[in-house]
Amino acid sequence: MRYIGVDLHTTQVTVCYLKTLDDYQFKQYRLDEIEAFLDSLQAEDELAVEACGNSRWLVGLVEQRVTRVVVVNPSGFEVVKRSVKKTDRRDALNLARFLAVDMLPAVRVKSELAEAVGRLNETRNKLVGLKTSLMNKIHALAVSRGWKLKKESLSSKKGLAKVMESDWRAIERVELEIIIEQIGNLKASIKRLDEVIAETGAQLSGFENLISVTGIGARSAGVLLSVIGCVEDFETESKLASYFGIVPRISNSNERVNHGRITKRGSKMGRTTLVQCALVAIRYSPYLKKYYEQVKARRGHGKAKIAAARKYLGIIYNTLKNNWVFEDFNNFVLAE
Repeated sequence: MRYIGVDLHTTQVTVCYLKTLDDYQFKQYRLDEIEAFLDSLQAEDELAVEACGNSRWLVGLVEQRVTRVVVVNPSGFEVVKRSVKKTDRRDALNLARFLAVDMLPAVRVKSELAEAVGRLNETRNKLVGLKTSLMNKIHALAVSRGWKLKKESLSSKKGLAKVMESDWRAIERVELEIIIEQIGNLKASIKRLDEVIAETGAQLSGFENLISVTGIGARSAGVLLSVIGCVEDFETESKLASYFGIVPRISNSNERVNHGRITKRGSKMGRTTLVQCALVAIRYSPYLKKYYEQVKARRGHGKAKIAAARKYLGIIYNTLKNNWVFEDFNNFVLAE
């Protein structure tokens, strides 16, 4: 058996073929020589590669030719990240050596469809951020003239049109016309992305289950499923919560255990969508509302919001795990 570490770049791959910890050799291939690399693989080999932009492409080529492929989390693999002498060969060797002792922090490889939905939502979030920055620019211009202007009013077409009715200087009016035109274009693009995310998300396993849960719409279901991937990858709902980064930090020393804020180590996109959906569900579900109010009375709105989202994620986990579809979520009545 050989353990193969692959340092993958956009133009070439550096490969370490390791038999024992001290018996290894290196080979470098250009990407147009990838067939030669594939021909060098044996059925008993195990292979490791860091997650990057083209790692899925490589995994697709090699997964049928070797026993096991591990896609490594770069941020978790500190040996490579903090190596004093960082070279392509050393990175490949470290991957091979840690693969041999099964100590690599692997990332889950989701379906191409799930990853596509995730990328669409990342693009959407960037456009939303750009739209917000342009609206802030309009607000700053109004403030510079000593005028009061509510940012909320800029979210509507009517509000933007009203802005143009003010007495602006000629140069400011040109700037505002361009900004407002761009905001309109961004809104149209965001709307289109919402539609595509909903349409594509509907093809993911578990979509019908999630949209039967109050608080989760078509786009939110697509986003959550793109983050979760295959729910069977998580043995318990606690592991899913940890993946979302919605569990508290724990500091344990001697007999003292401290619980801090949530880790936020998971997907920010998934966590934000989860909290937004939970806040909607609280308004309609007596069960979630009661839980939220109890925590709020003891610990305040911020912690109650996160606690309710954690509870809500547990419901999502069980819904997907047990293939539930709700007829009446608020009373936990399943469809026949």
